Amino acid sequence: MELNQLLYFVTLVEQSTYTNAASVLHISQPSLSAAIKKLENEIGLTLIDRSTRKSNLTKEGSILYHEAKKLINHFNHVKGEMNRLKEHGPLELSIGLIESSKYWAPKVFKRFKEDYKDVRIKILDILSLEEVVSALSNFDIHLAITNQYINNEEIEVIPLYEERLVALLPPQHPLIQKNNITINELEHEDFIVCKEGYQTRSDILNAFRKSGIKPNIQIEIERFETACRMVEEGLGITVVPENYVRHSKDTNYYIRDIKNSNISRTVYLAFVKNRYYPPLVDRFIVLIQEFFGEG
Repeated sequence: MELNQLLYFVTLVEQSTYTNAASVLHISQPSLSAAIKKLENEIGLTLIDRSTRKSNLTKEGSILYHEAKKLINHFNHVKGEMNRLKEHGPLELSIGLIESSKYWAPKVFKRFKEDYKDVRIKILDILSLEEVVSALSNFDIHLAITNQYINNEEIEVIPLYEERLVALLPPQHPLIQKNNITINELEHEDFIVCKEGYQTRSDILNAFRKSGIKPNIQIEIERFETACRMVEEGLGITVVPENYVRHSKDTNYYIRDIKNSNISRTVYLAFVKNRYYPPLVDRFIVLIQEFFGEG
């Protein structure tokens, strides 16, 4: 098999017809048909079901399509990295971050810039599981710091640390008189929580469920920043990662530990396995692991 053969095959699958695919590839339709037939003969499998006018895949063809697509993406990624290095010099580090990483990420970036002074750093806010997987798979980012556990055989997921979740209460709330509160005391409160698809929401609701109560959800949000502002305005209470709020200044909410609940979440480092990464990416991974290895 040659890369061009796989490119022709993938284009045919995605364009549905030989006519459309040949037009996209800027070759004749007979040339494309001959190339696909040659590929089938070389591997000894039928890839295209020719009983219909459209180019439907056989089971074997479907497997090859998904694997060929990954190979072509990888090839284009490496080619692009080499061209960028040749034409523009230093590369770029692209990383997806969750909000609560703000307390430690700048420290790692500082150490990283000591080694790679001229490298550009691009940070993306990616929160949901779908966003993380998509950004990694589509080469939008090199790495992700996420609280989503990714059950994907193509993505490496390394646990970094556990972080507790704490309650935020608005001013004048009766519970601010207590140093610690229980999850049962939050049962009838107007509750602000992440929307569906966010791991933190699942962690919080599971803790409520284990306590035999159901939260009174009134507002669903995407960002902790939004939840904090709403609590300050007295719109309800929320639960957020301790690392997100412990070091915040000039706030108008009260932080309270939730005792006997074990509400916490795991933060992971995630990246795609078996993919070419510039040495600077490998270095950044080492720096993260050293940071948390040192406690």
